[in-house]
Amino acid sequence: MSGDGGTAGNTGYGRKAFKRSKSHFADRITADGRDGWPVEAGRYRLVVSRACPWASRAVISRRLLGLEDALSMAITDPIQDDRSWRFTLDPGDRDPVLGIRFLSEAYDRRESGYPGGVSVPAVVDVPSGQLVTNDYQQLTLDLATEWTALHRPGAPDLYPHAWHDEIDEVMADVYEDVNNGVYRAGFATGQEEYEAACAGVFRRLELLTARLERRRYLVGDTVTEADIRLFTTLVRFDAVYHGHFKCNRWKLAENPVLWAYARDLFQTPGFGDTVDFDHIKRHYYQVHAGINPTGIVPLGPDLAGWLTPHHRQELGGRPFGDGTPPGPVRPAEEVPAAGRP
Repeated sequence: MSGDGGTAGNTGYGRKAFKRSKSHFADRITADGRDGWPVEAGRYRLVVSRACPWASRAVISRRLLGLEDALSMAITDPIQDDRSWRFTLDPGDRDPVLGIRFLSEAYDRRESGYPGGVSVPAVVDVPSGQLVTNDYQQLTLDLATEWTALHRPGAPDLYPHAWHDEIDEVMADVYEDVNNGVYRAGFATGQEEYEAACAGVFRRLELLTARLERRRYLVGDTVTEADIRLFTTLVRFDAVYHGHFKCNRWKLAENPVLWAYARDLFQTPGFGDTVDFDHIKRHYYQVHAGINPTGIVPLGPDLAGWLTPHHRQELGGRPFGDGTPPGPVRPAEEVPAAGRP
């Protein structure tokens, strides 16, 4: 999500049609260090907003893979100002590891006059204080495949090689029509543009409903990167996308299959325990002044439904494959009570 509060990477929602640009800083942190950034425990810091669906992918992956010791995490205030994402949740309004007040400082140390906004997720090199990457599409894939030496015992394989092609195909469709589609609808500046985007969202959701009616997960019989990417949009759907982004043909809770699928993932360790509905709602409704000029944050929806039985286990499948669930959330990373069902 960039400085406009609506996306990862650069955006163009003020133009004729919403367009998401590619990440400007696309270096990769790899096992062999071929981009100059080798995987190394303790060297990097992941900067996220719990409000952002793109950053939430990385939060979930890091927890499922057990990378908490290897990759520290900074959580920004859900409300930005004109200087970018702020560390106002920390003592002295500074990140305790990087020593900076705004994420833009790490961007500036990497490159002055860079194009586009300051986006999360971002990985910062702690020794130099420089941004390494804001490539939200590649980051989680690398956490799954390049950081394996630092994974916890029992970590799941979130991007199994045998399923790469199918996972990539599913993720491409989900990205175009759902992950990014809700933004194209929400930031549309014309009726036709909005209607096309909104129709695309629900057309894809209906196809996903058919896919998930008799299978527990999107690809194979375990949780994969594809499920993580769909979940981060679904968990925000009724809280913000249905009303705020006008994706209101129906609510997620009105679709029995997708609602059960989303609840199943929410109740899986590593998913729902990373979700902060308070941050999500306050960010979207208070930052997007062009859509919600009053800044009023709605009271609903009722979140209690996320904890109700889903019965998806009857379809079989093993969420962690041959692995095990992650342990309890670390106290410093627990979602405050205000953000939980």
